Amino acid sequence: MTLSIHASFLPSDDLEASLSFYRDVLGFEVREEGPRRASVGPPEQPRTSIVLHPPGADAELTEEEHATVAELMAKGVHGAIVLATPDLAGTFERIQATGADVVQEPLDQPYGVRDCAFRDPAGNLVRIEQR
Repeated sequence: MTLSIHASFLPSDDLEASLSFYRDVLGFEVREEGPRRASVGPPEQPRTSIVLHPPGADAELTEEEHATVAELMAKGVHGAIVLATPDLAGTFERIQATGADVVQEPLDQPYGVRDCAFRDPAGNLVRIEQR
Protein backbone atom coordinates (compact mmCIF):
# COMPACT_ATOMS: atom_id res chain seq x y z
CA MET A 1 0.00 0.00 0.00
CA THR A 2 1.25 3.48 -0.88
CA LEU A 3 -0.09 6.54 0.93
CA SER A 4 0.84 10.18 0.67
CA ILE A 5 -0.29 13.27 2.54
CA HIS A 6 -2.74 15.27 0.48
CA ALA A 7 -3.95 17.85 3.01
CA SER A 8 -3.63 18.80 6.65
CA PHE A 9 -5.95 21.18 8.46
CA LEU A 10 -5.10 24.13 10.71
CA PRO A 11 -7.68 26.35 12.38
CA SER A 12 -7.76 30.02 11.43
CA ASP A 13 -9.94 32.62 13.11
CA ASP A 14 -8.71 35.35 10.73
CA LEU A 15 -8.34 33.94 7.23
CA GLU A 16 -6.73 37.05 5.72
CA ALA A 17 -4.06 37.21 8.46
CA SER A 18 -3.36 33.48 8.09
CA LEU A 19 -3.12 33.75 4.31
CA SER A 20 -0.72 36.66 4.66
CA PHE A 21 1.49 34.62 7.01
CA TYR A 22 1.62 31.47 4.91
CA ARG A 23 1.82 33.28 1.55
CA ASP A 24 3.91 36.36 2.31
CA VAL A 25 6.04 35.19 5.24
CA LEU A 26 6.55 31.47 4.47
CA GLY A 27 6.36 31.81 0.68
CA PHE A 28 3.57 29.27 0.16
CA GLU A 29 1.25 29.58 -2.79
CA VAL A 30 -2.50 29.90 -2.37
CA ARG A 31 -4.10 26.82 -3.94
CA GLU A 32 -7.76 27.56 -3.25
CA GLU A 33 -9.45 30.49 -1.59
CA GLY A 34 -13.04 30.81 -0.48
CA PRO A 35 -15.00 33.02 1.88
CA ARG A 36 -14.45 30.73 4.90
CA ARG A 37 -11.41 28.60 4.11
CA ALA A 38 -8.35 28.44 1.90
CA SER A 39 -5.57 26.02 1.09
CA VAL A 40 -1.88 26.85 0.78
CA GLY A 41 1.27 24.88 0.16
CA PRO A 42 4.90 25.00 -0.87
CA PRO A 43 5.32 25.62 -4.62
CA GLU A 44 7.69 22.64 -4.83
CA GLN A 45 5.00 20.29 -3.45
CA PRO A 46 1.90 20.94 -5.57
CA ARG A 47 0.05 17.87 -4.29
CA THR A 48 0.32 18.74 -0.59
CA SER A 49 -1.84 21.41 1.02
CA ILE A 50 -2.57 22.99 4.36
CA VAL A 51 -6.24 23.85 4.65
CA LEU A 52 -6.92 26.92 6.79
CA HIS A 53 -10.44 26.66 8.16
CA PRO A 54 -12.64 28.25 10.83
CA PRO A 55 -12.04 26.76 14.27
CA GLY A 56 -14.78 24.54 15.61
CA ALA A 57 -16.64 24.68 12.29
CA ASP A 58 -18.41 21.41 13.10
CA ALA A 59 -22.10 22.20 13.51
CA GLU A 60 -22.39 19.41 16.10
CA LEU A 61 -20.19 21.24 18.62
CA THR A 62 -21.93 22.76 21.60
CA GLU A 63 -21.43 26.38 22.60
CA GLU A 64 -19.22 25.19 25.46
CA GLU A 65 -17.09 23.16 23.05
CA HIS A 66 -16.74 26.18 20.74
CA ALA A 67 -15.54 28.19 23.76
CA THR A 68 -13.01 25.44 24.60
CA VAL A 69 -11.63 25.51 21.05
CA ALA A 70 -11.29 29.31 21.25
CA GLU A 71 -9.44 29.00 24.60
CA LEU A 72 -7.06 26.37 23.22
CA MET A 73 -6.31 28.56 20.19
CA ALA A 74 -5.65 31.56 22.44
CA LYS A 75 -3.11 29.44 24.35
CA GLY A 76 -1.52 28.30 21.11
CA VAL A 77 -2.09 24.59 21.74
CA HIS A 78 -4.85 23.73 19.28
CA GLY A 79 -2.94 23.32 16.01
CA ALA A 80 0.64 22.61 15.03
CA ILE A 81 2.71 21.81 11.96
CA VAL A 82 6.34 20.83 11.45
CA LEU A 83 8.12 22.13 8.35
CA ALA A 84 11.68 21.44 7.21
CA THR A 85 14.41 23.47 5.52
CA PRO A 86 18.03 22.89 4.51
CA ASP A 87 18.93 26.38 5.87
CA LEU A 88 17.44 26.85 9.34
CA ALA A 89 19.50 29.92 10.27
CA GLY A 90 18.62 31.77 7.06
CA THR A 91 14.98 30.75 7.22
CA PHE A 92 14.72 31.84 10.86
CA GLU A 93 16.29 35.23 10.15
CA ARG A 94 14.01 35.86 7.17
CA ILE A 95 10.84 34.94 9.09
CA GLN A 96 11.90 36.81 12.23
CA ALA A 97 12.53 39.95 10.13
CA THR A 98 8.84 39.99 9.16
CA GLY A 99 7.84 40.46 12.80
CA ALA A 100 6.46 36.93 13.14
CA ASP A 101 5.81 35.70 16.68
CA VAL A 102 9.00 33.84 17.68
CA VAL A 103 8.46 30.98 20.14
CA GLN A 104 11.95 29.49 19.99
CA GLU A 105 15.15 30.56 18.29
CA PRO A 106 17.20 27.86 16.51
CA LEU A 107 18.23 25.25 19.06
CA ASP A 108 19.76 21.76 19.08
CA GLN A 109 17.16 19.47 20.64
CA PRO A 110 18.18 16.49 22.83
CA TYR A 111 16.40 14.16 20.39
CA GLY A 112 18.80 15.05 17.57
CA VAL A 113 16.99 17.78 15.65
CA ARG A 114 17.94 21.45 15.27
CA ASP A 115 14.77 23.53 15.04
CA CYS A 116 13.00 26.81 15.76
CA ALA A 117 9.37 27.74 16.28
CA PHE A 118 6.89 30.50 15.50
CA ARG A 119 3.17 31.05 16.02
CA ASP A 120 0.95 31.87 13.08
CA PRO A 121 -1.73 34.59 13.47
CA ALA A 122 -4.25 32.01 14.79
CA GLY A 123 -1.81 30.79 17.47
CA ASN A 124 -0.90 27.55 15.71
CA LEU A 125 2.63 26.36 16.45
CA VAL A 126 4.86 26.31 13.36
CA ARG A 127 8.06 24.35 14.04
CA ILE A 128 10.80 24.39 11.41
CA GLU A 129 13.61 21.87 11.54
CA GLN A 130 16.90 21.57 9.68
CA ARG A 131 16.99 18.75 7.09
